[in-house]
Amino acid sequence: MAGEIERKHSTRRDVEAFLNKVARTPARGGGQGRIVFAMDATASRQPSWDNACAIQAEMFEAVRGLGNLSIQLVFYRGFGECKASRWHNDAGALLKSMLAVRCLGGRTQIAKILRHALREHKKKPVQAVIFIGDCMEEDADALCDLAGHMGLAGLPLFIFHEGGEPAAATCFRQMSKLSGGAYCPFDPSSPEALKSLLGAVAVYAAGGRRALENLAKTRGGPVALLSRQL
Repeated sequence: MAGEIERKHSTRRDVEAFLNKVARTPARGGGQGRIVFAMDATASRQPSWDNACAIQAEMFEAVRGLGNLSIQLVFYRGFGECKASRWHNDAGALLKSMLAVRCLGGRTQIAKILRHALREHKKKPVQAVIFIGDCMEEDADALCDLAGHMGLAGLPLFIFHEGGEPAAATCFRQMSKLSGGAYCPFDPSSPEALKSLLGAVAVYAAGGRRALENLAKTRGGPVALLSRQL
């Protein structure tokens, strides 16, 4: 029982620390937000994928009335498969893309996602990259180098780490720092935490700090927490 309470407190502190980091990230919004929403779709992650399908609309709901939001789904799975959807401007279209994906066994391909995000950002500015995954099976130095290039390009990487595997956590923290983004572990059994995190990044992408402060007046919760840090 004590262990369970401690885990809940730890998760809450992690979420608050992440939201505070988002609040300190330089605002690049301006009414049009573009997010690359990347997920690990290897076999172990089917339950988490299903949860994400259920709550992905939070990103669009969070920016309602603040500006436009476009989200591109990117995922990897199986043997060398890494795909990107078209850019979606509504929750229904994004959900349709996500529901068409079933997780398959395979190794991580995070480097492909980062390179793809940099290419998209070069075509047209992307305000944030979200990555949700549970492990890392690639060269950490190579990933950190790509994250550093993201930082130079003004493309922050927000990593939501499921499960907290130590080696992956170390690499993910370094990647997010180098990119100018933020890292946060989360408990897959607490989808509300992920919902808050996705919504917070969406608000940042669409309107930056001012949008977070205005939204806090009506939404409260984690958005209010952000506004107190501004």
